[in-house]
Amino acid sequence: MPLSLVLEGANRHDSVLFEATLNNYVLCIEKKGQHMCGDKGYDSEEIRKFLLKKGMIPHIKSRGEEIEEKKEGKSAKRWVVERTTSWINQFRRLKIRWEKKSRNYEGFCHLAFAVIAFRHAGVLG
Repeated sequence: MPLSLVLEGANRHDSVLFEATLNNYVLCIEKKGQHMCGDKGYDSEEIRKFLLKKGMIPHIKSRGEEIEEKKEGKSAKRWVVERTTSWINQFRRLKIRWEKKSRNYEGFCHLAFAVIAFRHAGVLG
């Protein structure tokens, strides 16, 4: 079964698409005891049960816990996600979605991800 991107409108909450996204995850998640980190947007009992059923250890901040950490001066470590989003936004065709068909958009996403990987590996300039 080929894996594909989970494409939805921007008005859908991430927690609604959590299971579909995790089921389409490219890397192997079958190894028991892997950790899954999430912010307060994923703080729900259904997501915790789903992760435990998959054999994963959930690390999801509760809604009050994240506020307390901000007061203490601790910040979330989201730089990897922000950096990757910035790299994807360099491709105008992905930043402003011109394609009406999701398969075409998915193809351009794969092409952009390949270019990013090659650049990161030092193959492309």
